[in-house]
Amino acid sequence: MIEQIQSTIDSWTLLAGWLLLVVASVAWMIHDLRTNNSHIPSIMQWVWILTGFYSGPIGLLIYRYSGRKQIATDSLSRKSFRSVAHCYSGCGIGEILGVLISVGLFALGNFWAAVVTFSLAYIFGFALNIGPMMQNGMAFREAFKGAFLAETISIVVMESVAITTDLYLGGQATMSDALFWSSLYVSLSLGLFAAWPANLLLIRYGLKGGMGDPRDEHGQHAHCH
Repeated sequence: MIEQIQSTIDSWTLLAGWLLLVVASVAWMIHDLRTNNSHIPSIMQWVWILTGFYSGPIGLLIYRYSGRKQIATDSLSRKSFRSVAHCYSGCGIGEILGVLISVGLFALGNFWAAVVTFSLAYIFGFALNIGPMMQNGMAFREAFKGAFLAETISIVVMESVAITTDLYLGGQATMSDALFWSSLYVSLSLGLFAAWPANLLLIRYGLKGGMGDPRDEHGQHAHCH
């Protein structure tokens, strides 16, 4: 089964087609954010753009479902997608860097590749969450305490699935193989969906405040803990 999946996605043609969808999705998001949703704070705009970069049309669908003022109503499901996208935007940077450094450049074994990738994903994911809280005037100690438990749970779930998938699916592929890049894209999106129910439960039980309603053009669309 795994060999069939690897054979299917180990294609430069398929990868090129996916990248065209990524570019189109990000371009649509940027246009929509500038023309129809410019009230959304810049940090959250970057969250959506990065989500589109990592997951292409999947990220675009999540943005249309949960991140625009045009949504008919807000819900726990939508709030959870906004929350996981916020986490995803930072973790994705760390995961991509970790895979490029550990696997692409140094060809480390799976254990050290996982350690390097998880560490970078955690650092970037956590920093992107407490950064806006500190910008809003919260002290570092308070921001750290408020975010530590919830973000750690979210990041661990996301990266456990994403890193395992990438190392398992990518196999012995190098940066010169289409499989290396395709497995990275697949792993990113699977990590996103794995962390969504975790974020839903964290918000439902008050461990995470989630993101603000994008329909509120005068409120702060900031992370609340």
